[in-house]
Amino acid sequence: MARQIRASLSMAGSPLLAIAVLLTVAGVTFSFQEAPEVAYPPGPFPDRVILTWSEDPATTMSVTWRTDASVSRGFAEIAEALDSPDVAKQARRVEASTERYQTNAGAAHSHSVTFRNLQPGRAYLYRVGDGKRWSEWNQFRTAGGRGDPLTFLYLGDVQSEIHSLWARVIRQAFATAPEAKFIVYAGDLINDNDRDEQWGEFHAAAGFIHRMIPVLAAPGNHEYSSRERRLTPNWRPQFAFPANGPAGLEETCYWLDIQGLRLVVLNSVEKRKEQAEWLDALLARNPAAWTVVVFHHPIYSSARGRDNRELRELWQPVFDKHGVDLVLQGHDHTYARTGPRRFGSASSGHAGAVYVSSVSGAKMYEMDRPQAFERAAEQTQLFQVIRIENDRLRFEARTASGALYDAFELHKRADRSVEFRDLAPKTSPRLRKAA
Repeated sequence: MARQIRASLSMAGSPLLAIAVLLTVAGVTFSFQEAPEVAYPPGPFPDRVILTWSEDPATTMSVTWRTDASVSRGFAEIAEALDSPDVAKQARRVEASTERYQTNAGAAHSHSVTFRNLQPGRAYLYRVGDGKRWSEWNQFRTAGGRGDPLTFLYLGDVQSEIHSLWARVIRQAFATAPEAKFIVYAGDLINDNDRDEQWGEFHAAAGFIHRMIPVLAAPGNHEYSSRERRLTPNWRPQFAFPANGPAGLEETCYWLDIQGLRLVVLNSVEKRKEQAEWLDALLARNPAAWTVVVFHHPIYSSARGRDNRELRELWQPVFDKHGVDLVLQGHDHTYARTGPRRFGSASSGHAGAVYVSSVSGAKMYEMDRPQAFERAAEQTQLFQVIRIENDRLRFEARTASGALYDAFELHKRADRSVEFRDLAPKTSPRLRKAA
C-alpha cells in the first residue's frame, strides 16, 4: 500500500496564497506546500511613507514609514524646497524613533520623525531611509498663519475593495484639490482590524498623495476588534497624531489649530462620556474662527436601525453650547447631510452645526429615512472638499468621477452667528427607492 507523507515548508506571515505540490516516488507520495505569500510584505526599503501632524501644523511635520525588522535604525532628511538637484547637500538629518510591532504579516519596524522649527507656509523636501536605502524626495508645505485661506479633504469609510475601487476616489480628490493642506478620514479605513494586507492596500492606493499631504483620521468600529474592543496593531505604529486627548485615548482623540480652524477628532468607539467632558473644557477656550469636529458614528443616522441616541445625547449639547460649525462622520455607507440643527430639533433650522456622513469606498447600505436630510445619496462613492476663507466656509461633495453632488456655504457674522446657504445642484437625488 502506498504511504502518503506530508512535508510543509513555511515562513512567517499570513497564508494568503499557498500552492501544494504532490510528488510520488517508489509508491510513496510526498506533499509539499509552498511557502505562503504575504501581500505587501515589509522589506529593507522604506514603504508606507505617510505624513501626519502631531504638533503645530505651521512649524512641524511628522513622517512615519515601515521596514522589515532587519532595519534597526531609521533617518529622515529635510531641506527647503529648491529647483537644483543638489538637495542632499542642503539637507539636515534627523534620527527616527523606531519600534517593533507584530501583525498577521509578521514582525516589522515602524520609524517616525517629527521635523521641528520649520517656517509657516514654506515648501520642504524630505526623504526617509536607513542611510543607504532611501525613499524618493517628497515635497510638502507647512500650514500658514491664522486667517490664511484653507482647503482640506474629508472622506468617509474606505473599508473594502480598497485597491480596486477606492484608489480612484482619493486620486480624483487630489486632482480636484491639489492645494489641500490635509486629508481627514472619518474612520473605517479598513474592514478587518487584524489584516495588515488591507492597510497595505490603503497605503498603495493613495501612493504619493499621503507623502505630500498630511493625513488625520478618526478610528471607526472596524479599526477595533469586535470582541475585546482592541485597537488595530497598525494604528499607532503608522500614524503620528497628537497625544493631547483624554488619558487612554492617545492618538485616537485629539485636536489641532490650523489657519484659524480648530479641528477636533473624536473616538466614537469608546469612552464617550469622558470625551464629552474633555470637549466641553477644550471648546471653552477656543480662539479659532471656525470649529469642525470629526468622528465615525453619525449623530443622525440614515437608517432607523442604526440610530446613535446615546452619542447624540452626550455630544450634541456640547456642540450646541460652543458653536461647532460642521460635524463630519461616516459609518452608514450612504451620503446624508442636514442643515444647521440643534439637539432636540426635529428638523433643520437656522442654528446649530451642519451634520454630514459620507462614504468613499465600495461598501454600500440602504437608507430608509432620506426625508430627514437636506441632501442624500445611496450607492455613490464620494469625496468632500472644504474651503475656508475669512468669514466663509464652502463645502462640496463630489462623486468618484468628480461631479458636484452637494454644496453649501456657511457665512459667519460679526456676532459669530452663522448664515447657512444651501447650494446643492438641482439634480435628482441618487436614491434607489422613493422616500
